[in-house]
Amino acid sequence: MNLRDLLYSVYERKLSRELNRAGATAVRPRHVALMLDGNRRWARDAGFVDVNDGHRVGAAKIADLLEWCEEAGVEVVTLWLLSTDNLKRAAEELEPLLKIITNVVDELSGPSARWRLRIVGALDVLPREMSESLSTAAARTVGRPGLQLNIAVGYGGRQEIADAVRKLLLKHAEAGSSIEELAEVLDVDHIAAHLYTSGQPDPDLVIRTSGEQRLSGFLLWQSAHSEFWFCEAYWPEFRRVDFLRALRDYAARHRRFGS
Repeated sequence: MNLRDLLYSVYERKLSRELNRAGATAVRPRHVALMLDGNRRWARDAGFVDVNDGHRVGAAKIADLLEWCEEAGVEVVTLWLLSTDNLKRAAEELEPLLKIITNVVDELSGPSARWRLRIVGALDVLPREMSESLSTAAARTVGRPGLQLNIAVGYGGRQEIADAVRKLLLKHAEAGSSIEELAEVLDVDHIAAHLYTSGQPDPDLVIRTSGEQRLSGFLLWQSAHSEFWFCEAYWPEFRRVDFLRALRDYAARHRRFGS
């Protein structure tokens, strides 16, 4: 172990002790959402010829993250793996990424995994074979005891809200309601009930790696009252100590909903 790793190890143990001492009085996030950003930049900086190696290393880290979340008592985790904008990339860049995502979701739903998966996003914009594979993987995890894991693939925040409104309109049309009747009763709860994450608590904490400090459309509706934590580290080099720092920072904040 080099000096840098040793110092990180000491710091990590210090953070763990601080959070453990706080115990039941510590404010812990129930739902953590993460933007796993910086895979390609990490690969370039690390000297990889194929930048998709960054995505592969990042994908391999997800299981570690879920372990950290379980240790911290997090109940719901949402990971943004592919945006609708990503689908506009050139085929030679996009196809390896789609394969990596399909493989990691398959691994996360395997017989040795304990998490319950939900695919959140517009599956109809994905290749049919990939969409079917993701849906099958999620179906395998129904009833498992672990945390709820949302995999955001083919996801865009504006698209999600548009899809929710469309579902709401179709539901009322099927019931024979007019637009005027719907307008009289429509409120935010009606739309929330048709989001991809319906039935789940909104994220308490949103983490973005790679130093970027913007949402880029991630969980636009659900993050209205979320706390945000931005980390300079690229996702493949994100460590448990970074996650613990995010939890410590979150616990120290005074959340003011809507003010």
